[in-house]
Amino acid sequence: MAIETIVLAVGQEDEDRAKRLAETAIEIAEPTGARVVLSHVFSDQEFDEVIERLDFDASENPDPSDVASRHVTTRTVAQSLDAVDVDYEIRGEVGDRGEAIVDLAKAVDADRIIVGGRRRSPTGKAVFGSTAQEVMLSAPCPVTFVRD
Repeated sequence: MAIETIVLAVGQEDEDRAKRLAETAIEIAEPTGARVVLSHVFSDQEFDEVIERLDFDASENPDPSDVASRHVTTRTVAQSLDAVDVDYEIRGEVGDRGEAIVDLAKAVDADRIIVGGRRRSPTGKAVFGSTAQEVMLSAPCPVTFVRD
Protein backbone atom coordinates (compact mmCIF):
# COMPACT_ATOMS: atom_id res chain seq x y z
CA MET A 1 0.00 0.00 0.00
CA ALA A 2 1.50 3.30 -1.10
CA ILE A 3 1.29 6.32 1.16
CA GLU A 4 0.27 9.36 -0.88
CA THR A 5 -1.67 11.52 1.59
CA ILE A 6 -1.11 12.02 5.32
CA VAL A 7 -3.41 13.97 7.62
CA LEU A 8 -1.37 15.53 10.41
CA ALA A 9 -3.71 16.76 13.14
CA VAL A 10 -2.49 19.53 15.41
CA GLY A 11 -4.28 21.56 18.02
CA GLN A 12 -3.77 24.10 20.74
CA GLU A 13 -2.54 21.42 23.15
CA ASP A 14 0.12 20.23 20.68
CA GLU A 15 2.39 23.26 20.98
CA ASP A 16 4.96 21.38 23.07
CA ARG A 17 5.03 18.36 20.76
CA ALA A 18 4.78 20.20 17.41
CA LYS A 19 8.38 19.38 16.48
CA ARG A 20 7.86 15.68 17.27
CA LEU A 21 4.67 15.61 15.21
CA ALA A 22 6.52 17.25 12.30
CA GLU A 23 9.42 14.79 12.60
CA THR A 24 7.00 11.87 12.49
CA ALA A 25 5.26 13.26 9.40
CA ILE A 26 8.61 13.84 7.71
CA GLU A 27 9.76 10.28 8.49
CA ILE A 28 6.72 8.96 6.65
CA ALA A 29 6.24 11.59 3.91
CA GLU A 30 9.81 12.20 2.78
CA PRO A 31 10.67 8.68 1.54
CA THR A 32 7.22 8.12 0.02
CA GLY A 33 6.76 11.58 -1.52
CA ALA A 34 3.44 11.89 0.28
CA ARG A 35 1.54 15.15 0.63
CA VAL A 36 0.72 16.25 4.16
CA VAL A 37 -2.62 17.82 4.99
CA LEU A 38 -1.87 19.82 8.12
CA SER A 39 -5.15 20.07 10.02
CA HIS A 40 -5.92 22.34 12.95
CA VAL A 41 -9.39 21.86 14.45
CA PHE A 42 -10.64 24.57 16.79
CA SER A 43 -13.48 24.36 19.27
CA ASP A 44 -15.96 27.25 18.93
CA GLN A 45 -14.57 28.95 22.03
CA GLU A 46 -10.94 28.40 21.03
CA PHE A 47 -11.61 29.79 17.53
CA ASP A 48 -13.09 32.98 18.98
CA GLU A 49 -10.11 33.39 21.34
CA VAL A 50 -7.56 32.79 18.60
CA ILE A 51 -9.09 35.22 16.08
CA GLU A 52 -9.09 37.86 18.81
CA ARG A 53 -5.49 37.12 19.82
CA LEU A 54 -4.27 37.12 16.21
CA ASP A 55 -6.08 40.40 15.44
CA PHE A 56 -8.53 39.05 12.88
CA ASP A 57 -11.71 41.06 12.35
CA ALA A 58 -14.35 38.73 13.79
CA SER A 59 -17.13 40.58 11.93
CA GLU A 60 -15.62 39.41 8.64
CA ASN A 61 -15.98 35.71 9.60
CA PRO A 62 -12.35 34.69 9.04
CA ASP A 63 -11.73 31.43 7.24
CA PRO A 64 -10.58 28.70 9.68
CA SER A 65 -7.76 27.73 7.31
CA ASP A 66 -6.41 31.30 7.35
CA VAL A 67 -6.58 31.34 11.14
CA ALA A 68 -4.88 27.93 11.34
CA SER A 69 -2.05 29.07 9.06
CA ARG A 70 -1.21 31.89 11.50
CA HIS A 71 -1.43 29.75 14.65
CA VAL A 72 1.95 29.10 16.31
CA THR A 73 1.56 25.31 16.42
CA THR A 74 0.68 25.09 12.74
CA ARG A 75 3.49 27.48 11.78
CA THR A 76 6.03 25.43 13.74
CA VAL A 77 5.05 22.25 11.90
CA ALA A 78 4.89 24.04 8.53
CA GLN A 79 8.42 25.43 8.99
CA SER A 80 9.73 21.92 9.64
CA LEU A 81 8.00 20.60 6.51
CA ASP A 82 9.32 23.52 4.46
CA ALA A 83 12.88 22.82 5.62
CA VAL A 84 12.84 19.41 3.93
CA ASP A 85 10.57 20.29 0.98
CA VAL A 86 7.66 18.08 2.00
CA ASP A 87 4.53 19.13 0.10
CA TYR A 88 1.70 20.23 2.41
CA GLU A 89 -1.46 22.24 2.69
CA ILE A 90 -3.10 23.74 5.78
CA ARG A 91 -6.74 23.11 6.61
CA GLY A 92 -8.56 24.70 9.51
CA GLU A 93 -11.90 23.54 10.86
CA VAL A 94 -14.20 24.52 13.70
CA GLY A 95 -16.08 21.77 15.49
CA ASP A 96 -15.61 18.43 17.18
CA ARG A 97 -11.93 17.57 16.84
CA GLY A 98 -12.13 13.81 16.45
CA GLU A 99 -15.03 13.92 14.03
CA ALA A 100 -13.45 16.69 11.94
CA ILE A 101 -10.14 14.82 11.66
CA VAL A 102 -11.86 11.60 10.57
CA ASP A 103 -14.07 13.49 8.09
CA LEU A 104 -11.02 15.24 6.62
CA ALA A 105 -9.16 11.95 6.30
CA LYS A 106 -12.10 10.53 4.35
CA ALA A 107 -12.43 13.65 2.18
CA VAL A 108 -8.77 13.66 1.13
CA ASP A 109 -8.56 9.86 0.92
CA ALA A 110 -5.76 9.79 3.50
CA ASP A 111 -3.48 6.80 3.72
CA ARG A 112 -2.31 7.71 7.24
CA ILE A 113 -3.34 9.99 10.11
CA ILE A 114 -0.88 11.34 12.67
CA VAL A 115 -2.24 12.58 16.01
CA GLY A 116 -0.61 13.59 19.25
CA GLY A 117 -1.69 13.02 22.80
CA ARG A 118 -0.73 12.14 26.27
CA ARG A 119 -1.06 8.97 28.27
CA ARG A 120 -4.40 8.77 30.07
CA SER A 121 -5.89 6.26 32.40
CA PRO A 122 -8.98 4.36 31.24
CA THR A 123 -11.04 6.39 33.71
CA GLY A 124 -9.62 9.64 32.33
CA LYS A 125 -10.59 8.62 28.81
CA ALA A 126 -14.10 7.68 29.89
CA VAL A 127 -14.68 10.88 31.85
CA PHE A 128 -12.89 13.43 29.67
CA GLY A 129 -12.82 11.67 26.29
CA SER A 130 -9.85 11.51 24.00
CA THR A 131 -9.56 12.99 20.53
CA ALA A 132 -6.79 10.55 19.66
CA GLN A 133 -8.87 7.61 20.85
CA GLU A 134 -11.87 8.74 18.82
CA VAL A 135 -9.68 9.11 15.72
CA MET A 136 -8.04 5.70 16.23
CA LEU A 137 -11.43 4.00 16.59
CA SER A 138 -13.12 5.76 13.66
CA ALA A 139 -10.31 6.40 11.16
CA PRO A 140 -10.59 5.08 7.61
CA CYS A 141 -6.83 4.38 7.56
CA PRO A 142 -3.95 3.55 9.93
CA VAL A 143 -3.23 6.10 12.69
CA THR A 144 0.17 6.96 14.14
CA PHE A 145 -0.01 8.23 17.72
CA VAL A 146 2.74 10.57 18.94
CA ARG A 147 2.78 10.59 22.73
CA ASP A 148 4.25 13.20 25.08
